[in-house]
Amino acid sequence: MRPDSGLTGTMARELFDAQVTSRHLDLAARRLRADGAGYYTIGSAGHEGNAGVAAALRPTDPALLHYRSGAFYAARAAQLAEGKVDAIRDVLRGVVASAAEPIAGGRHKVFGSTDLNVIPTTSTIASHLPRAVGLAFAVERSRQGLDARGSSGRHAADSGQPVLVPPAWPRDAVVLCSFGDASVNHASAVAAFNTAGWSDFTGLRLPLLFVCEDNGLGISVRSPAGWVGETLRSRPGIRYFHADGCDLADTYAVARSAVSWVRRHRRPAVLHLRTVRLMGHAGADAELAYRTPAEIEHDLTLDPLLRTARLLVDAGQASPMELLSRYDEIGWRVQQTAAGVRDEPKLASAAEVVAPLAPRRPLRVAKTIARAAERAAGAALAERHRVFGGRLPEQTGPQTLAQAVNATLTDLMISHPQALVFGEDVARKGGVYGVTKGLRDRFGPARVFDTLLDETSILGLGLGAGLGGLLPIPEIQYLAYLHNAEDQLRGEAASMRFFSQGAYRNPMVVRIAGLAYQKGFGGHFHNDHSVAVLRDIPGLVVAVPSRADDAAAMLRTCVAAAEVDGTVSVFLEPIALYHTRDLHTDGDGGWLSPYAAPDRWADTHVPVGRARSHSYGTGDRLTVLTFGNGVRMSLRVAARLAEEGHGCRVVDLRWLAPLPLADIVREAGATGRVLVVDETRRSGGVGEGVLAALVDAGYVGLARRVAAVDTFLPLGPAADHVLVGEDAIERAARALLAA
Repeated sequence: MRPDSGLTGTMARELFDAQVTSRHLDLAARRLRADGAGYYTIGSAGHEGNAGVAAALRPTDPALLHYRSGAFYAARAAQLAEGKVDAIRDVLRGVVASAAEPIAGGRHKVFGSTDLNVIPTTSTIASHLPRAVGLAFAVERSRQGLDARGSSGRHAADSGQPVLVPPAWPRDAVVLCSFGDASVNHASAVAAFNTAGWSDFTGLRLPLLFVCEDNGLGISVRSPAGWVGETLRSRPGIRYFHADGCDLADTYAVARSAVSWVRRHRRPAVLHLRTVRLMGHAGADAELAYRTPAEIEHDLTLDPLLRTARLLVDAGQASPMELLSRYDEIGWRVQQTAAGVRDEPKLASAAEVVAPLAPRRPLRVAKTIARAAERAAGAALAERHRVFGGRLPEQTGPQTLAQAVNATLTDLMISHPQALVFGEDVARKGGVYGVTKGLRDRFGPARVFDTLLDETSILGLGLGAGLGGLLPIPEIQYLAYLHNAEDQLRGEAASMRFFSQGAYRNPMVVRIAGLAYQKGFGGHFHNDHSVAVLRDIPGLVVAVPSRADDAAAMLRTCVAAAEVDGTVSVFLEPIALYHTRDLHTDGDGGWLSPYAAPDRWADTHVPVGRARSHSYGTGDRLTVLTFGNGVRMSLRVAARLAEEGHGCRVVDLRWLAPLPLADIVREAGATGRVLVVDETRRSGGVGEGVLAALVDAGYVGLARRVAAVDTFLPLGPAADHVLVGEDAIERAARALLAA
């Protein structure tokens, strides 16, 4: 072996086995696909040098892997006790979509294992990189907690130090995140690099090693010569390492240096591995359509398996025949395993497919809230008095929606010491609308802090923090700002339980200020009312409180669901109702609500997917189904109609995903006349889902809908022409009553 590499002969032979295993898995996947028994052929051929990266790490270091990481996975499995993880069987079960596959259960072919600390990701475009930044943040935050007390004990809220749950990984763990060269150009990767560098520049430690496996191609698109290296080398705050990814000794030596540097300094680095891609992008890829025969032949001369074999032979560690025999022996085992798994049972029903997606245990959620109430009224009562400055919110009179959210966040931070609140302007400023005002002073900058202005990074931080044992409550400043980061919710947050069968989870409650009807400020950047993309994400809970008491109860529910089930929720707060005080007349205080004392939290609990009904008069003539700003407008209309003898019930949906289907059907049937008041757009709006639910349930009564016009919102009074108003609601209601 090369004396300067640190790679011993025994290690080289073991890593050669991992490389050969990965290559045979690629070949087996293609044979299975050709036979109609396999469903995935994106392989790792040419990237097997990443086995050297696995050897430089510890099996307790969490890893989020590139989809060409077969040799890494095999090498890490070999680091455990023999037989604990069968990498060959695991991977092949993923290829054939076997329900017995241990991490995703046949839902996708991923590299993932709790025993190996490999966190599954289906990302092909770097969407897992922001999560990796967040996970490194959580790992280091746990380490800080340990350093401060010598254990994972909790800290007082006023200490300014992190308050933590026991860490899931060792105190000196390093987070590994690998990806391909084409991914360096993706917005998610740029966001992750920028956040890691920004954090390092500000003194925030992130023990994170990025590994870029650079084969020079993104499917058929070439990376310009030198571009990837220059891009990675120029990232401020991220130390750059480079190695020949086809040379096992060089890869191991440089990877060991990079890992040691990150582990010692707790700072981010990137390891740039120059690799080749053999056998094309995937099984159906015809490389000759975009590569010359000479280029393909040149890459074959760099085959990492051949170079490792030559290394072993030159060092006297093995003869060519011994290595050929080992190649055949592993190949035979892979073939036998492939034959054994190809006909294993697949997921057999829709229920089996969706089982791990978003479990709901409402009784446990309710009990969790009840226990928190008992603590707040008992052992934590003195703490509440101290944090609230002696003026408990239940003793200060009726509150606005914004005040209720602030008080609830405070109580949640007291009862959940692992909770963090972060986002743009949430700390020193207290939020654009003052909703988080005072939280930083109450709990310190370690738990309430401002982030850089990038929504992808904010959500990625939350995802990684949740994965690392914390309870993140990030804020997206405006709903319109979410849209450039939606994939962090769709492709990363909501899919984690689905692709790990619940083995990994990322509990999170994302607070977003949104919807329309702001006066004196707006345009579609600050009055966005498009929620279709959120309702389309499987398993995501979308809550929209309209009143202060509902806001408090629903926020507690979202946090309890995150704690109990790992639920990812979006808590969408109507901006125009933040500081609204009156309902029918000026000064009536009809939109204010008292804050519930802890002894009433259990009684006022709002389960996910339950609506709230308000009756005016007899309530037997018309049902109005609405949410958010529509609730207040509809209540005002209902009051006027009731004065004329038309009894109405106004149903506040409260939850847009999942919709309160049972309540919708029951309340609609009570009157036989339904008006859906939808402040989102007519096309793709919430109203479509409500009406479809009624049709599916066999509703045969009358129904109408009022919704916003299909347009972006203009600035100023022009918005009134395209938004739902009370006049439109009243006209539609009277038409139904007259029918």
